[in-house]
Amino acid sequence: MTTQTTARLAALEPACTAAEAEAFFDGLPAVRPEELTGRYRGRELGTGHPMDGMLESSGWYGKQFDDVDHVHPLLFRGRGDEIFAVEPRKVPLGIVPKVPAAVVAHSSQAVGLLKPAIRTTKHRARLRAVEHRGVVTAAMVYDHLPIIDFFRRVDDDTLLGVMDLRGSVPYYFVLTRD
Repeated sequence: MTTQTTARLAALEPACTAAEAEAFFDGLPAVRPEELTGRYRGRELGTGHPMDGMLESSGWYGKQFDDVDHVHPLLFRGRGDEIFAVEPRKVPLGIVPKVPAAVVAHSSQAVGLLKPAIRTTKHRARLRAVEHRGVVTAAMVYDHLPIIDFFRRVDDDTLLGVMDLRGSVPYYFVLTRD
């Protein structure tokens, strides 16, 4: 990928419109599921989505792709910078936009306290090649939730993702390989 693409992503961060994010996503090349091995650090691409700021404030770290059939879709950072996988069914994504910002600002502390109840060692998603917006690309399919994350390549170690959660508008995020 070109430095121009990376520069365009940097220009869109930390805030852009959903239409700008969508146009940028559509202009990026597809990525194959088997190319997404490793742990990735996540950050949000602020588009005015109701969840903007919520994941990062809660201690969200990113995602881990062990292979196409073994994915940890939600990694969080705990005390002492420990990174651990969270059971997605125990993260109320549907109500997150309704939670007051002041509560979310302190939720990273709550994640640490709730770690024994929300932690999992089981993989809770898988990768598949799925057509999205006319392009077949890697998609992360959650095992138990109506969520599919689609990915496009920004550069060799950076992905732009879009979360398709049933009943919600697209939520854009960036993943950078550790």
